[in-house]
Amino acid sequence: MSIDGGMGGGMGRGPGRGSRPGARNPYQLTEESPVYVISVAAELSGLHPQTLRQYDRLGLVSPDRTAGRGRRYSARDIEQLREVQRLSQDEGINLAGIKRIIELENQVAALQSRVAELTAAVEGAAAVIQQREAAVHASYRRDLVPYTDVQHTSALVVWRPKRDL
Repeated sequence: MSIDGGMGGGMGRGPGRGSRPGARNPYQLTEESPVYVISVAAELSGLHPQTLRQYDRLGLVSPDRTAGRGRRYSARDIEQLREVQRLSQDEGINLAGIKRIIELENQVAALQSRVAELTAAVEGAAAVIQQREAAVHASYRRDLVPYTDVQHTSALVVWRPKRDL
C-alpha cells in the first residue's frame, strides 16, 4: 500500500508526477519527489539493491531517472516496494500476478478520476440548465392568467331545448 492507502505510483506516473511543469513548486518535496538513491531506497524498503533493479526491469516499481540514468526513488516508490514484497512473501503471489494487480489498481484509480470529472461536468451542466430555466420563468408576462384545466366529473347533465310558445 502506498502512503495514501492505495497502490499508486509504480508502473505509470500517477497524477502529479510528470504533469504540467510549473503546476507545483519544484523545490517543494512531496511523496512523489524522487530523492532516494538506490542504496537508501533498498535500506528503507528492507530489500537488496539487486531486488530493486529486478523490480524496475519487470516494471513493478519504476523510479525516476537522473540525467546520468541513475535511479531516484520517491516515498511512494518505497511504499510500493514494501507492498510488492508483502504480496510476494505474505500472500504468495508471483511477480507477474503482482504486476497485474498494480496495473488493475492504477486502472481503477484512473477510472475513479474520470468518474469524478464526469460527475463534475454533469453537475455543472445541471446548474446551467437550472439557471436558464429560472431565466425563462422570470421572463413570463405577469398580465397573463395561467390556464387550469377544468376537472372532469362523472355527473350526468340533461339538456332540454327551450320550447317556443
